[in-house]
Amino acid sequence: MDFSPSPRAADLTERVRTFLQTEIEPVEADYHRELAALRAQGGDAVWQPLPLIAELQGKARAQGLWNLFLPREHAGEYAARYGTDGGEGLTNTDYAPIAELTGRSALAPHVFNCNAPDTGNMEVLLKYGTDEQRAQWLEPLLQAEIRSAFTMTEPDVASSDATNMAATAVVEGDEVVINGRKWWSTGVGHPDCKIFVFMGLTDPDADRHSRHTMVLVPRDTLGVKVERMLSVMGMHDEPHGHGIVSFSDVRVPLANVLLGPGRAFEIAQGRLGPGRVHHCMRLVGLAEMALELAVRRATTRTAFGRPLVKLGGNAERIADARIAIDQARLLVLHAAWKLDTEGSRGALSAVSQIKVAVPNMAQQVVDMAMQMHGGAGFDEELPLAAAWVSARSLRMADGPDEVHRGVIAKLETKKYA
Repeated sequence: MDFSPSPRAADLTERVRTFLQTEIEPVEADYHRELAALRAQGGDAVWQPLPLIAELQGKARAQGLWNLFLPREHAGEYAARYGTDGGEGLTNTDYAPIAELTGRSALAPHVFNCNAPDTGNMEVLLKYGTDEQRAQWLEPLLQAEIRSAFTMTEPDVASSDATNMAATAVVEGDEVVINGRKWWSTGVGHPDCKIFVFMGLTDPDADRHSRHTMVLVPRDTLGVKVERMLSVMGMHDEPHGHGIVSFSDVRVPLANVLLGPGRAFEIAQGRLGPGRVHHCMRLVGLAEMALELAVRRATTRTAFGRPLVKLGGNAERIADARIAIDQARLLVLHAAWKLDTEGSRGALSAVSQIKVAVPNMAQQVVDMAMQMHGGAGFDEELPLAAAWVSARSLRMADGPDEVHRGVIAKLETKKYA
């Protein structure tokens, strides 16, 4: 196996690093202070994107650092028209170090138009959408003119088993009638969120993995309602957020179905593998940021007459964090390589492994960094508290640890059956 990036990917990685250092890092703290001030004022202003994002997006796009996530096998003409410098997509292995860099910053994925859930939704449209669906929704997403949401998880069922999804998408003639409630729908707070990818039950008598359908539902369709926004341990992740969405006798054309009725699980498998690699590499970057802050703190602050790094096993904690981050990075690169060479089915165990290992690693490293900073580690002036929440929540998002461990164990025991 070879994890070496192509020359083009290595060049893009260094250009992204430079952009982060020169354009994003100098302004990020001020951005978050302005957002915090709006939050303190209350009202809807906090849900309006600050102008800085569009300004940075314009600079990134002008430098060819745009839609970096586009997959090589599906990007086609879209990479040339809306994509990265060079006019083609990247393999998972090539994109991984870029995703890691963007994970160091809360702004970077949005600046490069590489933020979830839009990346996953764009990949769905690339791989499974019709020409009409791509023209209507993919192209505006690639230009960051609109945002999107993925409505799958439900409040009234155990959503860790996706076959439990009870919201319905019933075919009636040339329409699909949609009913149900979804929650933790990321991105619905953004005023530019215009399209939902909805997963619903179509045929309850079919095979359990052929009962559900994915449908494109425009947000302004009659019967669609964002009931309220949810907080993640007290944080609302403005201006995108996570919300509860209800669908009451919503009717959309049959042409809005993705791939075909009953094929939602086929789409989900194609969508979630690369998306989990993206999440995990960003978490590696998040952990790198936290470790850097911890080391700077430990080597410049003193207590009891000695630098913090010399007290209470802190040197060992820093060493363990370095080991854990490097192990996690290699595990994710292995999963990315497996996706590139064997596809989603061949990489199933590897992807589940990173989904368990990396969020847990990131949470532990960030926790150590918070402890090193004392009270400052819990204040929003530093990014550590938000980083901890992000790592903790990703132990649940895209499948909880327990489900992924079950997948790994099932595939492992089959070897010896």
